[in-house]
Amino acid sequence: MPLTAEDKYQYWLSYAHNDIDTAEVMLGSGRWFYTIFMCQQAIEKLAKGLYVLYVDDNVPRLHDINIIIDRFKDIIPEQLTEERAELFDTLSKFYLRSRYPDYTSALASITTSHSAQSIYQKSKEAFQWLLTMKPHGESSTNMSLM
Repeated sequence: MPLTAEDKYQYWLSYAHNDIDTAEVMLGSGRWFYTIFMCQQAIEKLAKGLYVLYVDDNVPRLHDINIIIDRFKDIIPEQLTEERAELFDTLSKFYLRSRYPDYTSALASITTSHSAQSIYQKSKEAFQWLLTMKPHGESSTNMSLM
């Protein structure tokens, strides 16, 4: 039996929950850089889950959260605020730069407890907001995916 869009959304959602929980553990252990990196991972995965529901199951292999959301922003129930877009831009930079050891070391050395806590709190709020963006009912979703 082929997976539905809802099945695929649930797949992304389960990983997103795991990542936001891991961000909290990293915050509690004083690993500020990895707190922010895991926030990025959580938001990206939740955005990809929504992409499956709103667009199709060909999820883009991108890590820029704003680009992913941009592909369905005109049909979500509540528009993306400038503040959230800025947060997503900040988070995406942590992912992109984390792929290069020199950038990771530089970012880790300037990431403070205060910045990690602030970004974590904003990410938790954005995560909750994204959860509310899930469409209700088959007419507004891409529910017939294979």
